[in-house]
Amino acid sequence: MSYLVLARKYRPQTFADLVGQEHVSRALTNALTSGRVAHAFIFTGARGVGKTSSARIMAKALNCEQGTSPEPCNVCSACREITEGNAVDVLEIDGASNTGVDDVRELRDTIRYLPARGRYKIVIIDEVHMLSTNAFNALLKTLEEPPPHVKFIFATTEPHKLPITILSRCQRYDFKRISLKKIVARLEDIVRRENISVTESALTMVARKGDGSMRDSLSTLDQVLAFCGDNVLDEDVTNLLGVVDRRLLLETSEAIFAHDAAGVLDAVRRVDAFGYSMRQFCQELIEEFRALAILKAVKQPGELLDLADAELALLREQVAPLTLDDLQRQISLLIKAESEMSLSSFPRLVLEMVLIRAATMAPVIPIGDLLERLRTLEQGLRSGEVVTGQAPRRETAPVSPSRPTASASVAPPRPPPSAVSSEIPSQSPPPAAGNSSGNSSDPWSGFVTYVKEKKARIGAFLEHGHPLGISASKVEVGFPADSFYYSSLSEPDAVATLTSLAREHFGGTPELKLVKLTEAGGNLPPTVHEKKKLHSIESVKQAEDNLKKHPLVAAAVEIFGGKLELEKKANSQ
Repeated sequence: MSYLVLARKYRPQTFADLVGQEHVSRALTNALTSGRVAHAFIFTGARGVGKTSSARIMAKALNCEQGTSPEPCNVCSACREITEGNAVDVLEIDGASNTGVDDVRELRDTIRYLPARGRYKIVIIDEVHMLSTNAFNALLKTLEEPPPHVKFIFATTEPHKLPITILSRCQRYDFKRISLKKIVARLEDIVRRENISVTESALTMVARKGDGSMRDSLSTLDQVLAFCGDNVLDEDVTNLLGVVDRRLLLETSEAIFAHDAAGVLDAVRRVDAFGYSMRQFCQELIEEFRALAILKAVKQPGELLDLADAELALLREQVAPLTLDDLQRQISLLIKAESEMSLSSFPRLVLEMVLIRAATMAPVIPIGDLLERLRTLEQGLRSGEVVTGQAPRRETAPVSPSRPTASASVAPPRPPPSAVSSEIPSQSPPPAAGNSSGNSSDPWSGFVTYVKEKKARIGAFLEHGHPLGISASKVEVGFPADSFYYSSLSEPDAVATLTSLAREHFGGTPELKLVKLTEAGGNLPPTVHEKKKLHSIESVKQAEDNLKKHPLVAAAVEIFGGKLELEKKANSQ
């Protein structure tokens, strides 16, 4: 005798056997009990949730030799024939193979005749959405006013593809995806009948592989039994199905929450060693973090989470010390990484980087705490005191020596936010070297400034020259070898202009000499450009030191627990 797979062997034979579809069972049972049975039904839902099985149970309930009843006897010849699929009065049609209008015309001709044995001729069309538009149109009139001895039952996984004219002529019943707990309970009952030793965790993996479909779960269980025999081990199920071990997911999440970068990298190594898909592992990790976030947000998740009791208890223990904001940030990282992995040639690298980032991510400071710290700082500024966020005591902020004493007497009772910046020393440096206001001790800088006022282009070139000798009788300037500035100033027009400006500035008739420096000398006088650069660096450094030492800045850094970073503006010179 040939082997009968579990999905057929344990197919529901009564409405009471339907798992996870109690709402449909109750409606059809009441309709049969009260005699209010419609002439056409549409059963919709995902694959393997009981649509065709319900259609056969309905056919048996209507044609049972014991009488119309919500509980068919399953022993009479009519029930047995329907169960075996060879009943004369029950026409099971595959909508995918009989899509044309000629098939519907043949069906209409067939249903005119009275049933051969039973009370009704029952037409079951599976995947009815595959019928063509002309076939649907040919069925409309018959479907609306069928002979009294005919019942239509349509099954489909895609009801949105059905014409509204068909939907309006039928009673629609939506079959739900079966929950994980109910599938596991059903599988436990089946393995007990089969005298097979299987752990609950192994059955949970099988049920999760089924993804809400009882038929898929039973087919997977058949595959596991063929591989493992009568003694099923968790490791065998994991290796056979290629699913991610839940323990590995828990260990990975624990490493993330413990800020253990080495631990998450080791988890990725194990994923690669086991041969799991990196993207599949990331998707499973997203599902676990989703469960953690729901447990943190809702104390009693109910049907929001499709998890076994043992796994739910572990997640509750893990989520206790966590915050919802941190979980949401980590979920966002994982979702972005999963999307990138589908396009990347290095999925392992993408996963490693996102897990390292999730493990090293700094905790979120609640916005309420930040606002409270801002209020504390504002109150301290208003009262002349600086209040830190770490200690309840108040410390008087020392008054800056450069701050005018008169400003305190005219200060408004509540300064605007911009008042903070007015008390912090300015970062802008004092006037750079080379300005005409302070050149009495530096004749070369004064001369360069004078030239820039008269001829800006020549003055800009002259800033890069080393003053080798500056006096009323001689102006000697050196430039590096192959220098652009030297070649530009050596032109006759530039030389004549410089000579004229030197005579105007120094008086007399100084001799202008441009020297080409073939070697970089260590004792050359600095150029004006070098002086400006050095002065700018020193000014910025001094401003930074003043900022870091200022009591208001120090208080703000302590309150917000951060560090001071100064924005460097681009040099416009």
